[in-house]
Amino acid sequence: MADYTDNEMMALAAGRFIKNGDIVFAGTGVSMLAATAAKRIYAPKAVIFFETGGIDPSLDEIPMAVADLRVMNGTCLNSGLIEAFSIVGHRKLHTIAFLGAAQIDKYGNLNTTMIGDYHKPKTRFSGSGGACDVASFASGVITFMQHQKRRFVEKLDYLTSVGWYKGGDSRKKLGLQRGGAMAVVTNLGVMKFDETTKAMYLAEYYPGITINQIIENTGFDIDVSQAVESAPPTAEELRILREEVDPQKLIL
Repeated sequence: MADYTDNEMMALAAGRFIKNGDIVFAGTGVSMLAATAAKRIYAPKAVIFFETGGIDPSLDEIPMAVADLRVMNGTCLNSGLIEAFSIVGHRKLHTIAFLGAAQIDKYGNLNTTMIGDYHKPKTRFSGSGGACDVASFASGVITFMQHQKRRFVEKLDYLTSVGWYKGGDSRKKLGLQRGGAMAVVTNLGVMKFDETTKAMYLAEYYPGITINQIIENTGFDIDVSQAVESAPPTAEELRILREEVDPQKLIL
């Protein structure tokens, strides 16, 4: 097996979803790596943008966060929050959002608010930010998670951002006519969602990871019948990621 890290595998696995013409809403951390890798390796004609208003930056240096001034370097437009969220929901654009979460359920609903009782939480997180808006109106959402039972749960402690809600056509019944959860990229594999039931299933497990490891680290029953082993990173993918995307190892 090639020598690569979980973050490198996750960034490349997510980046492979991006196609030329996609408009990619990127957050901080691994999602920043994935978006930049997608632009450099898989989809040079994709457009990356950030909620702080940097539209299609050059990304000569990877930003450390969405408020890093590097998200404004070489852009086609420097705008603001209103413009960024207008792009997310634009009906004529295919926008894919990269999000993170503390908890996720089998329908791709996300919790970034708190753990425990709402009024006396065990842990309080930063909350929605723009995640609920993005999950509601983007063409699709790819979520980054650490694959643990306490994160992949049967029932969320709090529903911050809607995925496929209760499955089936329940999302559309909420009035959300497009979008939904596309995939979940973890340190163990890639999950997708059934076209009819909208329930999560295991699509890929990484080289060196077993299906049983994923089952054991998932807090609900997950279909593994369609699972295949992911293609490992190539030497060229890793070179670009390490030498061009994040040579200073700000995120790697």
